[in-house]
Amino acid sequence: MPVKHSTHGKLISFEGSEGSGKSTQIALLAKHLQLLGREVLTTREPGGTEIGEQIRNIIVHNSKGDEMCAETELFLFAASRAQLVREVIAPALLKSKIVLTDRFLDSSTVYQGIARNLASDPVQQINHFAVGNVMPDLTIVLDVPTELSLERIRRRASDLPDRMERENIEFFAKVRAGYLLLAEGMPQRFHVVDGTQTEAEIEKEIWKAVQKLIA
Repeated sequence: MPVKHSTHGKLISFEGSEGSGKSTQIALLAKHLQLLGREVLTTREPGGTEIGEQIRNIIVHNSKGDEMCAETELFLFAASRAQLVREVIAPALLKSKIVLTDRFLDSSTVYQGIARNLASDPVQQINHFAVGNVMPDLTIVLDVPTELSLERIRRRASDLPDRMERENIEFFAKVRAGYLLLAEGMPQRFHVVDGTQTEAEIEKEIWKAVQKLIA
């Protein structure tokens, strides 16, 4: 079904490489917004719905995941995203909620388009088919050096790393460069935050950017 962006709700996406601290900052921002009396919904990609979570399991935990080609990965992410938009995000925006999502369509542009070297035109077409007119009002990119990203992944791993976390340093270097390239091209939507700052400093900078959006 066609999906339109509400003029009342706000969609804020968080992007960055693995280990950049997105989950922590989403939780902190949600608390700030709730203290203002705003209704907040948090979600993630891939996942966020029952169907999406099953797709997530295929993408990151399936025993045959390392055999997955880049095109299949792209379509799986898009399928999860399409379900999330229609089942969760669009209805929340229509109810004037603020939606915070851990990853959105920019992840496919970077991970599958840039890091996996898929052509940009089909990636963009599939992205936009999946989301309709629902686009982020603000995208926060938590930028950390590639070496630090990998160090954080190793440090937090309580069991075997998932399929994405097992990628090599060259892959994650492409991911970081891809996000910075997108942010440079769309400064009106993107806000890049230095992820090497303290948690409190990052929280403060994000809150300042969000206050401008919801003022």
